[in-house]
Amino acid sequence: MALTSPDQEWKKGSAELLVLSLLEGRPRHGYDICKLIQARSGGALRFHVTSLYPLLYRLEKRGWVDGRWVEKAEQRRRRYYNLTPEGRKVLRSQRKSWKNFVAAISRVTGIEHA
Repeated sequence: MALTSPDQEWKKGSAELLVLSLLEGRPRHGYDICKLIQARSGGALRFHVTSLYPLLYRLEKRGWVDGRWVEKAEQRRRRYYNLTPEGRKVLRSQRKSWKNFVAAISRVTGIEHA
């Protein structure tokens, strides 16, 4: 049996927050989301499109994101996702929960976060 590292579990628990946050500013396609997560985390977090697309599908099914196909000249067709009004409410709630969680962990462990 393979053991799951804590890093993998934390990534799973924060995946929705990360994706919704990146869609807040503008519509993005899956590959763009993967690259932004990796770049903004300094390489500490990596999502493969194979795990990201099922998440995007679930978010779309919940009504938190809308997806639409876009075709651009000399590029392949891509599905762009954008945040819905309901998704914005969920994002606000998740940010607040995450902030409270990090603060509680910091108090218990004595780790100060930046």
